[in-house]
Amino acid sequence: MLQKGTIRLRKEEVEFEMKNLKGMKYMIRKIVKIDEEKCNGCGLCISACHEGALQLVDGKAKLVSESYCDGLGNCLPQCPAGAITLEEREAEPFDESILDGICGSGGGACESSHAFACESKHEILNLEKDKNCSGESSLNQWPCQIKLVPVNAPYFADADLLVAADCTAYAYANIHRDFMRNRITLIGCPKLDNEDYSLKFKEIFSRNNIKSITVLRMEVPCCGGIVYSVKRAIVESGKIIPLNVVTISIDGSIIGVNKE
Repeated sequence: MLQKGTIRLRKEEVEFEMKNLKGMKYMIRKIVKIDEEKCNGCGLCISACHEGALQLVDGKAKLVSESYCDGLGNCLPQCPAGAITLEEREAEPFDESILDGICGSGGGACESSHAFACESKHEILNLEKDKNCSGESSLNQWPCQIKLVPVNAPYFADADLLVAADCTAYAYANIHRDFMRNRITLIGCPKLDNEDYSLKFKEIFSRNNIKSITVLRMEVPCCGGIVYSVKRAIVESGKIIPLNVVTISIDGSIIGVNKE
């Protein structure tokens, strides 16, 4: 048995070296992992993966291309069976060139979720004439970046939380009035930070009495990662916390409000 194991290990080493010799670079990064026993073949994750990394094979979801998986986990919250997780392992790097195929060529506005040239429907605001704009901030604490907030900060006591994706502040004009007011605001972007927020959220939820959580996300797929992090942290903290997920469109409209 020891000899067989040794032969198998050497074979894997040889295969890895052969891949590197062919110019294929590998790295340690996050990538989706599918539990085939839990997978019910519903296909919801396939629709959520705009890069085409997942496909149904023999009635089960499978990762058919490592290089097409961006590791952000937009497919995770779509799985009703909890069959998809993120793992950190050696894998091919994400091939960002596929975004060109999604968005199209020619330099036009992207019709997918990765990049948009937004055509504003509003005129530039004249602050001197617009009496409806008070200019007052509703930010109730500092810092507000998810990466920077201390998990035991006193402002978390009996707090209503707003977890907002960075871009929502630019897309939704009245974020201070409609969402930040009377809430503790945490902002971040799972794609830019390349970080698993669920670990930080779990500590915050476990150590403090959080009354409610509102997640403000954009309609783009990568924002699914921030929703997944909050949901996972609630479960792992063992707390029962009311959760609302509000989705903002790229033109600044509210297109979805889901109570979890």
